[in-house]
Amino acid sequence: MKAIIPVAGAGTRLRPFTYSQPKALIPIAGKPMLSYIIEELQEAEVEEFIFIVGYLGDKIIDFVNTTYPHLKSHFVHQLQREGLAQAVSLCKQYISPSDEIVIVLGDSIIDVDFKEIIQLNKSILGVKKVDDPSKFGVAEVNANGTIKSLVEKPLIPKSNLALVGLYIIKETAVLMECINSLIENNRKTNSEFQLTDALMCMIQKGVELHSYKVENWFDVGQGDILLQTNAQLLKKFGRVDPKAQVENTIIVEPVSIAANCKITDSIIGPNVTIGENAVIRNSIIRDTIIGNYTTLVEMTLNNSVIGSDASMKGLSQRLNIGDNTEIDFSK
Repeated sequence: MKAIIPVAGAGTRLRPFTYSQPKALIPIAGKPMLSYIIEELQEAEVEEFIFIVGYLGDKIIDFVNTTYPHLKSHFVHQLQREGLAQAVSLCKQYISPSDEIVIVLGDSIIDVDFKEIIQLNKSILGVKKVDDPSKFGVAEVNANGTIKSLVEKPLIPKSNLALVGLYIIKETAVLMECINSLIENNRKTNSEFQLTDALMCMIQKGVELHSYKVENWFDVGQGDILLQTNAQLLKKFGRVDPKAQVENTIIVEPVSIAANCKITDSIIGPNVTIGENAVIRNSIIRDTIIGNYTTLVEMTLNNSVIGSDASMKGLSQRLNIGDNTEIDFSK
């Protein structure tokens, strides 16, 4: 089985953080989102990865090659973002008709056992009940769990089951045939070539796609969801690195404090992620993500996201601060 991971998006809803780094590399609970996907698929014995890169793609390539040097990986460039189906079509040079593939969106955290799902030996789409399905691809499911129909962002949804960005496909040749048909006939939905339409084409050709209901899924596309995801994952992955220097400080679990941090005279937590080499003094921080090499002095922060290489002093506030920022509120 081969994994396809689309990470070409610009992440406009997460600006200013995504001005300097791709959305998939934003840290959550101590490591980038992309790491969770790669490592979970590795545990499921997926050995070959195809990354679809675009915006700041060189950073994705550097990260994968540096962090996972032994990973069998390929990179394809989506220069014009014309939808997920078009993105998958770019991978055809690395896929043969007999391959089975798993597609996982690079900006989603899905809490499932990938190995267990793959061993079901079926073509599977992950779904979850949501309050507003009109924002997603929507699946209608038969009583036996097979998928009856799929529609991308319908104005009037026929169900509340949203596609979560997890697709396991055994009939790869049929999928690629359907994608090619969409592109050759310029069949777009919402101005894009949708993977949802290609999957519906597969159903019409007689392929059985099975639904798999996901309990925990985080579509990390905006700051509030980012913080919710961070809090949820910290319960499982939170830790204080032994190389962190923490003095005269109260730690309220769960937290993730990376190596070489220097934290003094502060209260940290709950639900706080702090990147490598950060410096925090005389501060109270909770429900917040802080990037690498950031300095905070005399700060009180709650429900905030602070990028890397930022510097702030003297404030009690909620903030969203991008990378390479210096702010002094004490003057």
